[in-house]
Amino acid sequence: MHLKDDLLQAIEQANLVGRGGAAFPVARKWRRIKDLAKPKKYVVCNASEGEPDVSKDFFLLENYPAEVFKGMLLAMDFLETKEGYFYINKKYYQALQVKIDSLIEFCQKRGYLIHLFLEEPSYIGGETGALLNSIEGKKVQPRYKDPSPSVLGIFGVPVLLHNVETLYDVACVSSDKFEQTRLATISGEGIAKPDVYRVKSEQNVSEILRQTANYPNFDFFVQVGGGAAGEVLSSVQAETAILSGSGSIRVFPKTISPYSFLKNLFAFYTRESCGKCSPCRDGSWQLLQLLTGLDEKSELPWAKFSPIIKIMDKGSFCNLGKSIALPVRSYAANILGIKV
Repeated sequence: MHLKDDLLQAIEQANLVGRGGAAFPVARKWRRIKDLAKPKKYVVCNASEGEPDVSKDFFLLENYPAEVFKGMLLAMDFLETKEGYFYINKKYYQALQVKIDSLIEFCQKRGYLIHLFLEEPSYIGGETGALLNSIEGKKVQPRYKDPSPSVLGIFGVPVLLHNVETLYDVACVSSDKFEQTRLATISGEGIAKPDVYRVKSEQNVSEILRQTANYPNFDFFVQVGGGAAGEVLSSVQAETAILSGSGSIRVFPKTISPYSFLKNLFAFYTRESCGKCSPCRDGSWQLLQLLTGLDEKSELPWAKFSPIIKIMDKGSFCNLGKSIALPVRSYAANILGIKV
C-alpha cells in the first residue's frame, strides 16, 4: 500500500487518466482539489453508466467491487475526508445490492460515511452537473461549467468525482498491479462473443476484435467510444483507430439501412434529452420527425438534417446535445460518403 504522497506520485507515473470518457489526468485532478483551502470535501463514485453499449462499470462492480471501494477510500484518505457518495444506476443496485450494501457497511465500520444514492437510469444522469443536482434533490439537468465541481460541488462542498473504472485503477496502482490496459465492451449483431474485455490501451479496434474472437465474417462498420456519442468508423479505419471515450465497440453489418441506424440514434437523443435547452430538446425531436413516414428503402433528407445538427452542436447547453454531431457526421462521411 502506498502512502498518500507516494500514491499520488505513482498515479502520475502510471499516466492514469479518467475512464468516464474525458480521459483527464487523475493526478492533476487530485492535486487541484487537495490544494483547495476548504474545510470539507467529498469523494463521489459515478456508477450511472447511461451510455448505450457500455457495461464495463457493471462488470467491475459485479466482479471486483472491493477494489472499486478501495479506490474510493484511497481517494478519501488523500483528501483527508471521511464522507462520500456512491451514485449508482438503480438497475445496477438491484442486481448487486448484497455486494454493495456489505461494502458500504464495511467502510462505515472503518469510520467512512458513504451515502448511497440510487439514480433513475438515464443518459444525462451521469453528466457531472446533472449528477450533483440529483444528489441535492434538484432537477436532473446540467449546470454551468463555472464554478467547477471541484470548487462548488454538492451543497457547496468541493467534490472529487470519478467513475467506477477509474477508482478500480487507483486501487490497482496502490497495489502495484496497474497495467496500461482498459476495459472494452464489445457488442453487436453477428459477433461471436459479446462481453467486457481487458485490452491494451494502445491497441487498435481491429486488433481488439481479432484478439477477442469477435472480428466479423461479414462486411461491417463500428461505432467506437459509446453507443450514442461514439464515432462511426469503417472496417478500414478500424485498423488504425484506438479505443476511445467510454470504451465500447459496437459492430454493425454494413447492410443496415441508414434509416434504421439514424432512427435508433435520433430516438435515443429525443428520449434522453433533459429538456433544459431548446437546441437539444427541439432539435432531437425535429430530427426524429423528419423520419416520419419513411422506411428502410427511403432516401433520407440529409439537407434538412444538417442545419439542425449544426444548431445542436453549437448551441446545446451540455455535451448531450452537442454529441449527436459526431456519430451522424462520421456515419455519413465514413460509411455513406456524404458530407453533413
